[in-house]
Amino acid sequence: MSPGMMFTMSDDAATAGSSPDQPLDSPRDWVNEHIGRYLATDGEDGYEWRGAPTLLLTYQGVTSGLWRRTALIFGESDGLVVLIASKGGAPTHPDWYEGLVAHPDCRIQIKGEVRDVTAREATAAERAAAWPVMTAQWPAYDEYVEKARSAGREIPVVVLEPR
Repeated sequence: MSPGMMFTMSDDAATAGSSPDQPLDSPRDWVNEHIGRYLATDGEDGYEWRGAPTLLLTYQGVTSGLWRRTALIFGESDGLVVLIASKGGAPTHPDWYEGLVAHPDCRIQIKGEVRDVTAREATAAERAAAWPVMTAQWPAYDEYVEKARSAGREIPVVVLEPR
């Protein structure tokens, strides 16, 4: 760069992550591609992933507070939108879950419908009702429970309520 030249970020780069309208998409290429297809088609391409329904979750990062977006399998139980914070049974919770614990107000998109919601941990009764719904859609959740348990972690069930 020659003297006197200044590097400036584009407006998009400067505002990325600053609001739920300008979130940072997942850094994982395959998730990022999924999000792009979902957004471009209002979920016509991307709503169903490997036979399970998905939504887009926009949430704030736990420490940065930046808005981030990811695609997740979801279910509906007793009229509530439910997520399983499985991370494939890993010993730690997924980043999106930690973000929701710190900043429960978030946004979801199911197909073309965008909703502002508040996240909370499911009650024992809600968890009991939601678990069979979720494992019917993604049977591997039962395997993930065993993996997480062996690492000393219980997989959280998250309920998203309208604001």
